[in-house]
Amino acid sequence: MTEKTSVAVLGTGIMGAAMARNLVMAGHDVRVWNRTRAKAEPLAGDGARVAGTPAEAVDGADVVLTMLHDGPSVGDVMREAAPALRRGAVWAQCSTVGLAALPELAAFAGEHGLVFVDAPVLGTRQPAENGQLLILAAGPDEARPALAPVFDAVGSRTIWAGDDGAVGAATRLKLVANSWVLAITNGTAEALALAKGLDVDPRDFLGLIAGGPLDVGYLHVKAAAILDDDLTPSFSTTTAEKDARLIVAAGEEAGVRMDLAAAGAERFRRAVAQGHGDEDMAASYFASFDD
Repeated sequence: MTEKTSVAVLGTGIMGAAMARNLVMAGHDVRVWNRTRAKAEPLAGDGARVAGTPAEAVDGADVVLTMLHDGPSVGDVMREAAPALRRGAVWAQCSTVGLAALPELAAFAGEHGLVFVDAPVLGTRQPAENGQLLILAAGPDEARPALAPVFDAVGSRTIWAGDDGAVGAATRLKLVANSWVLAITNGTAEALALAKGLDVDPRDFLGLIAGGPLDVGYLHVKAAAILDDDLTPSFSTTTAEKDARLIVAAGEEAGVRMDLAAAGAERFRRAVAQGHGDEDMAASYFASFDD
């Protein structure tokens, strides 16, 4: 068993809950908090301590892990935690917050004596539950020893991005990766929607490309969700829209037009408006049709 580390997990949605369970299974002292406490309560049965406030969760923690919806949410929760943060603790910011939010979060860390690590993760529900996330990290070398057992518990591999650990290197890589993930998702949804419109059996399309250079494993995952009418979220449509908009904003800042990402964000928005926000992002399929 790895050396025991005290970890506070702030945010126990699809990803945070799975990460917390794997940390408990690895033998760490895990405290969890979620704005809606009912989402955190089941983790008590796994051995985590459920806290009533962010401050209670982080009190004395060696590592603080945030897995929340967006940058403003992370900032708000960390300000609530501030009175109990231990100077010298490592803060692994694992949410996908985009580039614009990072300077403020890093400044907060500096003000409170935290070692800040930009550490978004790549993966969805099943990899998270299996402890097989891909962790993208950027931060000072001094943070690595404390984070190694934590990252080993929740991920299959950690990639330290950038040459100097500069804040933002990991998030930039995550946005590029997510641009591809969302493009495949929307491409799958549109192809199956077109098949329906043209009275083509979608399985004929999937069989046509199977095993060839046009085949992509993720296409089959999302196609199955649509065809089996099982949109249990591994990555929600609401979150996909948020991430698509972060990708577009990052591109604009860099002088790069992200036309597909912008169109994808609009598809996700329509699906959310149709009532599919809490379903898997494969619900982009419904954006091809009127209500």
